[in-house]
Amino acid sequence: MVSVQRPRPRFRIDLSCPKITTLLSEPGEQKHLKELPSLQWMHLAVVACGNRLEETLIMLKSAVLFSYRKLKFHIFAEDSLKPEFEKKLREWPSSYTKKFDYNLYPIAFSVGNAQEWKKLFKPCAAQRLFLPVILKDVDSLLYVDTDVLFLRPIDDIWRFLKEFNSTQLAAMAPEHEIPKIGWYSRFARHPYYGTTGVNSGVMLMNLTRIRNTQFKNSMIPAGLMWEEMLYPLYQKYKNYITWGDQDLLNIIFYFNPECLYVFPCQWNYRPDHCMYGSNCKGAEEEGISVLHGNRGVYHDDKQPTFKALYEVIRDFPFEDNLFQSLYYPLQSKFLDTVHTLCGRIPQVFLKQIEKTMKKVYENRVIVHMGANYRY
Repeated sequence: MVSVQRPRPRFRIDLSCPKITTLLSEPGEQKHLKELPSLQWMHLAVVACGNRLEETLIMLKSAVLFSYRKLKFHIFAEDSLKPEFEKKLREWPSSYTKKFDYNLYPIAFSVGNAQEWKKLFKPCAAQRLFLPVILKDVDSLLYVDTDVLFLRPIDDIWRFLKEFNSTQLAAMAPEHEIPKIGWYSRFARHPYYGTTGVNSGVMLMNLTRIRNTQFKNSMIPAGLMWEEMLYPLYQKYKNYITWGDQDLLNIIFYFNPECLYVFPCQWNYRPDHCMYGSNCKGAEEEGISVLHGNRGVYHDDKQPTFKALYEVIRDFPFEDNLFQSLYYPLQSKFLDTVHTLCGRIPQVFLKQIEKTMKKVYENRVIVHMGANYRY
């Protein structure tokens, strides 16, 4: 049985935001990242329908807590949720609201039957297929499901865009690491990418390339542009797909494998990576970078390790000390999860978030203190 030991730092690390702001500012002035030169927006998109308001807000909170550069949120939501999003985001402290901007969009599908798209797999999830069409002025974008939590800065996953070669236009992680127990390799009745398929819950996209590419397909000999391909593709495979828009993306990249960059499993870590035994080597070595709590695990007791992370980030007061009010409570909660397979590998869940919090301290405090004393 693995026990979680609480590390005692040799010196006190205070990550409370008011003190960081003071170090970055002149007396009486509050500077913010948006005033610093050469920083560009990082675009983050999410689709929220039904009861996904809280999940979405906690995901956005995790993004804001750890990221350095400015964020632009593109929130697609049902009309009934929009007032609540605006209310809740306005309640966040100004030291955090200055780090991001956001736009709210209606649920909209530019081709085909809107009601069919809306009901495909989860409510409104197919909206992600239309992001290149709707966000015409956005060059690149990270899409995530509402049940995602960032355990390190979005800046780090954003860097994968620079690793794309000349044909790659999107990045996703494999659906599974072991083909013999993967879903696609055992049950799929349609084409899918690679040996295990890919999971679309975390999807990095170069929207400009997607808009300008003709995609090979199984419908006509010539290539089709993204928007004109979507509805015919759905009509052809709708009786064979199980996971909705994710299956359609797998079909697209089966016929266009040169267009996809595959990033490691620690960037889309799901219960499947530990509930049958640990099978994500990248997470074992580096820790989890992006947690994806699919299967509803934040809201039941089947995977208490995932639920613990969600609850600790949800309950963290924005301007408290990160170690005292987030990391140490998380360690305590993990002690109650060691009876589960995922709970037996606490280092996988804790390694990256601990590293992230130390970097927040070093980059926002120590580096800027050094700059202040240089002259």
